[in-house]
Amino acid sequence: MSSSLRPRTWSLRTRLVAGQLVLLTCVCAVIGVVSGFALRDFQLDKLDEQLYGTADRVVRTLGPPGPGRRPDGPLEGPGFGVGTIVIIKGTGDVLQGTLVDSSGQPVALTGDRATPVESVAAGAPPRTVSLEDGDFRVVAVALPGGQTVYTGLPTDAVDSTVLRLGLILGGVSLAGLLAAGLAGTFVVRRALRPLDRVADTATRVAGLPLHQGEVALAERVPEEDTNPDTEVGKVGLALNRLLGHVGGALESRHASETRVRQFVADASHELRTPLAAIRGYAELTRRTKEAVPPEIGHAMRRVESEAVRMTSLVEDLLLLARLDAGRPLGHDPVDLSRIVVDSVSDARIAGPEHEWRLQVPSEALTVTGDEHKLRQVLANLLSNARAHTPPGTTVVTRLSAVGEHVEVAVTDDGPGIPYDLQPEIFERFTRGDTSRSRAAGSTGLGLSIVAAVVAAHGGAVRVDSRPGRTTFTARLPR
Repeated sequence: MSSSLRPRTWSLRTRLVAGQLVLLTCVCAVIGVVSGFALRDFQLDKLDEQLYGTADRVVRTLGPPGPGRRPDGPLEGPGFGVGTIVIIKGTGDVLQGTLVDSSGQPVALTGDRATPVESVAAGAPPRTVSLEDGDFRVVAVALPGGQTVYTGLPTDAVDSTVLRLGLILGGVSLAGLLAAGLAGTFVVRRALRPLDRVADTATRVAGLPLHQGEVALAERVPEEDTNPDTEVGKVGLALNRLLGHVGGALESRHASETRVRQFVADASHELRTPLAAIRGYAELTRRTKEAVPPEIGHAMRRVESEAVRMTSLVEDLLLLARLDAGRPLGHDPVDLSRIVVDSVSDARIAGPEHEWRLQVPSEALTVTGDEHKLRQVLANLLSNARAHTPPGTTVVTRLSAVGEHVEVAVTDDGPGIPYDLQPEIFERFTRGDTSRSRAAGSTGLGLSIVAAVVAAHGGAVRVDSRPGRTTFTARLPR
């Protein structure tokens, strides 16, 4: 069965109208059957009254046994209606049988044709019997002398009346069902209109960017659709309460995120000064003319190295905090071709053990944005490829124009990124430790900065990785 024909896939409006039509169909069917049987019983009762009257006429026509009848010919007396059966049976054989045909003339009814009539018991209520000429209502009257008179009337009129009633009820019911379907569709659609408005409100809320930034959740179900005395009103009222709770939770979340971002920005800013002092004092030990013990010199070099690493981490955190806060970036024309060429040249110097390749179009591709931040995007992507792939890996940087966008793709033939890690690869402090060897000192913020900077420029970044091929693609509007 097609899915569109399954009731469980129908809309609520269709189910209500279909249920209404099924119920009305059942009611019409019951009314038709009951009316048909009642009319048939009524018509049979009227026919039985007529049958008793006809039987009395037959008996009076016959008179006393002997003189009033002619066993060898048709029954004489007043005329009878078409289809009237009169059979006179003696103690053993049928003495006389007559059936008035359609022309009004009596014809003989004897032998096998009369046998079903003789099954009616004398004195019993009228009974319907079937003959070759149709169905007849028959009554038997016992006469003195052992004779029995069987009188029958056709039921054609009863059957035709019941059939006519059935056709009339069927036609009226069909027209009524059609009218009820149209009216029901209108009524149900009007009754469910508030539910549509509730659904529209939920749809608008679902389209809001609730996952990021400050969200003004002002959408609510109209007050006219929040009447607690109706089913739809209960749904609308519950949805408004839910939206109120969600709005409060979003405000609390945004306030908390704002405080965290401010803390990170303030902490990063404040840490820059002591870190600069630590680096300065560490360098001072190398510049002094007095001899420094080897152990102290090694310790100072390690302190300076870690201070440099911490300074880089603080700068990255400060950059992310500023991007999260929506700080405006530069809005100048940037020659992306030159940035790509410069970045690949720098990567070749920093990682001579890798094979670096470059694919750029002949014409320069320009975007609008912050040149310093875009250089950092390229540097982070190339540094990521160098740090997480073994020596000898080929890294290809491709710059191309795709419609109204510019794409920068960095592809390496390294071991790849685990599939379950790819959805969160751009989250902060995420490292592909399971399969991509990371260089010591990695903070896990490089790809987060790439995603944040590209998003701030109105673009998007994605990753496509499998063993032997990993591609990071940054897409920017031209």
